[in-house]
Amino acid sequence: MAEIRKYAETPLMKQYYGVKTTHPEAILLFRVGDFYELFGEDAIKASAILGIALTKRANGAASFVELAGFPYHSLNTYLPKLVRAGERVAICEQLEDPKMTKSIVKRGVTELITPGVSFNDEVLSSRENNFLGSIYFDKNNIGVAFLDITTGEFYAAQGDMGYAEKLLLSFKPKEVLIQKGCREQFVGQFGKEYHTFPIENWNFDLNNSYNRLINQFEVKSLKGFGIEGLSSATSAAGAIIYYLEYTCHTNTKHINTISRIEEDNYVWLDKYTLRNLEVFNSSSQRGKALVDVVDKAHSPMGSRTIRRWLSLPLKSEKEISNRHDIVEYFINHHDLHIEVMNELSNIGDLERLASKVAALRCTPRDLLQLRRGLSAISSIKETLSGCDDNYPLKKWASTIETCAELCKKIGDIICEEPATIIQKGGVIAHGVSASLDDLRELMIKGKDYILTIQERESVRTGISSLKIGFNNVFGYYIEVRNMHKDKVPEEWVRKQTLTSAERYITPELKEYEEKVLGAQDKALALEIEIYEMLVVEAALFVNKILTSSTIIGELDALHSFATISKSASYSRPVITNDNVLDIKQARHPVIEAMMEIGQSYIPNDLYLDSKTQQIIIITGPNMSGKSALLRTTALVVILAQVGCFVPAESATIGIVDRVFTRVGASDNISQGESTFMVEMLESANILNNITDKSLVLLDEIGRGTSTYDGISIAWSMVEYLHNSDKGAPKTLFATHYHELNEMEDIYPRIKNYNVQIKEVNNKIIFLRTLGVGGTAHSFGIHVARMAGMPQSVVDRSHEILKRMELRRERMESKEQDDKKIDYAEFKEFKESKNENGRQLSLFEMEDPVLYQIRDAIKDLDINALSPYEALGKLDEIKKML
Repeated sequence: MAEIRKYAETPLMKQYYGVKTTHPEAILLFRVGDFYELFGEDAIKASAILGIALTKRANGAASFVELAGFPYHSLNTYLPKLVRAGERVAICEQLEDPKMTKSIVKRGVTELITPGVSFNDEVLSSRENNFLGSIYFDKNNIGVAFLDITTGEFYAAQGDMGYAEKLLLSFKPKEVLIQKGCREQFVGQFGKEYHTFPIENWNFDLNNSYNRLINQFEVKSLKGFGIEGLSSATSAAGAIIYYLEYTCHTNTKHINTISRIEEDNYVWLDKYTLRNLEVFNSSSQRGKALVDVVDKAHSPMGSRTIRRWLSLPLKSEKEISNRHDIVEYFINHHDLHIEVMNELSNIGDLERLASKVAALRCTPRDLLQLRRGLSAISSIKETLSGCDDNYPLKKWASTIETCAELCKKIGDIICEEPATIIQKGGVIAHGVSASLDDLRELMIKGKDYILTIQERESVRTGISSLKIGFNNVFGYYIEVRNMHKDKVPEEWVRKQTLTSAERYITPELKEYEEKVLGAQDKALALEIEIYEMLVVEAALFVNKILTSSTIIGELDALHSFATISKSASYSRPVITNDNVLDIKQARHPVIEAMMEIGQSYIPNDLYLDSKTQQIIIITGPNMSGKSALLRTTALVVILAQVGCFVPAESATIGIVDRVFTRVGASDNISQGESTFMVEMLESANILNNITDKSLVLLDEIGRGTSTYDGISIAWSMVEYLHNSDKGAPKTLFATHYHELNEMEDIYPRIKNYNVQIKEVNNKIIFLRTLGVGGTAHSFGIHVARMAGMPQSVVDRSHEILKRMELRRERMESKEQDDKKIDYAEFKEFKESKNENGRQLSLFEMEDPVLYQIRDAIKDLDINALSPYEALGKLDEIKKML
């Protein structure tokens, strides 16, 4: 860790160094009056990130110290920029009123904001969770934990390296805690994309962690949370609780439970699958991800729930069917659907508002929004209470807490349009406190009296331009322009001289100033006291609010599924535990959503099972839709198992436990991995982790190496998937290696299909429909022409293709040892030129004369030739040329 550079030992800088030493890794925002100031290296770094001026200030014996800063009220503007840049920010506030001390003001860090721990709305994305992660490398397994302090969601699990990697990818933590000394191990396993923060190893100690958790949840054991006995998970979770204390987040009563992530409950979607299927992010700048299509939620809780469900699809037939029941109920009850939608739009981010209340960080406007949200869920509760008894919605209604008492209290105490922060006053409604009302009246009358003094003194002195003003230095004053200063009464005391005027004070002004300002200070103190009491009382309802927020999030997610299912004509899938995948007229949800008006998606049927048609080998031209068909299949399965209807006429989905994809080329040059190496790594991951209920999608395996190597690898992979003792995973294999079509005759559960095209006048039309049987033509040259390749290149490609096909036929029809070269067969190609009259040098090496020369020298015994005989042979070769 970099050493803190000290400049001077002035009292202020001594205090600064003392605070900075406790958080050397963080940028320190040091409150000085109305500004947050940064010194030294922090100032240099922050000025570059924030685009603010970097200056120098003299400091005692030191010549200078770098300085940057910004007004304290601009914190919400600058803080998010620092956090998004991956910086940790320590906020050091003045802990006492400067007016009340004659020495230097006490200061201390009140909050440490990091990428994974922040309540700032400008830092957070309302549609995503902001998880803090924790990884504990144990000897036998890995402990993993995730906490979103803004919602109170807390999860823990343990397993092998692959499971930990899957969870990191699913939860996408903004920051990950690791043991000191484990940085290289973490990067080696999970990459460099995560912000990591090392903490001392003792913070992962099992006993310490266990005690922290039971103290946090106020329980005697962790048995009720399902993690009792999971030592690695407990260690990881306990380290998070320590970190909250370290970052000065002590008001955490809303974190009152932890959930175990059980691997057996969810579908395995590895990082390659989530990337290849574009579940959360599109590879195209203008494209859409799956989440963008299905997320029609009206509340942030709903959007966050959808993202969590998409990363962890269910494997329980009962739970999936329950979700489908609710989606179907919304679709079939239009009025209910509209009514719930209207109320969901009014809720806001109830979950994060409740967490702010628990942390005592809510503003007056937050409380008003909390009241609006609670009123909205009260209406939803009433609406759902009228649903049929056979559906879960009515049961949900009975568990929703409306907190009516809190709603009423907020409405009674907070005025309709309060200030943004309580420190500005004007927050508490009239009639709440008689004392407050009296002080406010005094403030109004006092200010009126100041105006009365101004008018009276103007008349008495004959100074028509006389005015009374106020500043923070010496309070109220009378300002007189220089042209009238000879009229100033003797009893006025001159306080300040300006270029064109002078300012005076009087005993009468000071007397009323004390009354007015005293009333103002007392009124603000009373408002703050009433407000803080309200926040503390609201904090007692936090657990109930969070319980209701969870229900509302799930309700909104299923309402969203109903919205997209109805508008895009999705159908309810049939969920079974059989190893059968039978989809009729399937459509790719994202491609369909992005099609222009008037265009229609061409659907396809697909059937897979583990007994008769386990593996489908799909051939067809480039651009014909093979990859889209593979992705469509996987997305239909994922949507079905998260509880959404699917883009198909009908679908029977035998529950899948893992989805593996190897689709598309991607280099990992930064880590020295080529396209082919990445392809092999992803393929190895698939073959090593398949089960009988897995769905495997492979596209163009082996294309990154030579043709024969590629065919060999592809063939052996298909063979392995067919014969594996791990089961018979349902597999789609798209390929240009037409040789693989022969496997249908050898292996009983392999079937050939092709994406059909129609050839008209030497042009192809993509029909994008799946047909039975393989194909032996890739039509690559046709695709090159469609892409705008120069015509001369296209024409030459046709000629070379014919030549290569003739050669292949000759090689197949004759034995390699005694084949005879029919040189006339090649004459046409030898003499053919491209438009520039040049023969392509690559194919001159296959000239028939070269074959003749090769045959002439192949059997020569060089060591037995005399120099004269060698010259004779050379002369023969020259004549051939």
